[in-house]
Amino acid sequence: MTDHPTTDTPVPEPRLAASVILLRDTPGGLEAFVQHRVATMDFAAGMVVFPGGRVDAADHDGWAYPAELLERHAADWNLSSIAVDPEQAPARSGMVLTAALREVWEEAGLRLNASDLRPWANWVTPTDMPKRFDTYFYVAKPAPEAAPQHQTTEAWQSLWMPVDGILAAEAAGQLQLMPPTYYLLKEIAGLGTVDAVWEAEHDVVPVLAPRGSMAAFLKERENRR
Repeated sequence: MTDHPTTDTPVPEPRLAASVILLRDTPGGLEAFVQHRVATMDFAAGMVVFPGGRVDAADHDGWAYPAELLERHAADWNLSSIAVDPEQAPARSGMVLTAALREVWEEAGLRLNASDLRPWANWVTPTDMPKRFDTYFYVAKPAPEAAPQHQTTEAWQSLWMPVDGILAAEAAGQLQLMPPTYYLLKEIAGLGTVDAVWEAEHDVVPVLAPRGSMAAFLKERENRR
């Protein structure tokens, strides 16, 4: 995960963040709950994203998850930055998990149990971006009756969309995805159902894309159309 800057410009430290990929099965296939961000945001403006946000001070304590769950999450995140100190990894896993649950509540009005979330991916913003995040992605399987809502000012629309439909709309230029969103949806689409995602053999290997990768991704996207 090395990415050496080529200039003397200070590299912003990535902030811890959490994002949740809410999934459900429908007769038409697997769907994800996504948010269409407003164009005035200073990060991921106009992009389609999953609910999530940075880890806040309030997430650092005040929670009481089962020790077995925290140990399991720490094992899943064992290659990430929160596991650099193995003794602190369970507590830091609890902190990021708390941020994930809080963000889903704040942005979608949905209360999830900690057991509803599975660690899935860790992406770190390239060093040439002005705003950087060390983001921990979870997949989640809310109860069938769960009804997340649109209630964030950071997006103009929040809704369930077919995973294949999101990717098709992106390919047609009808919406925009950040690289992690695109690649995670491609991965999930190949699994097909919530249970298949939940039961998949899946190691979390942190991704730090190289400098210039965002521009390369945008160019490659144009070439696909």
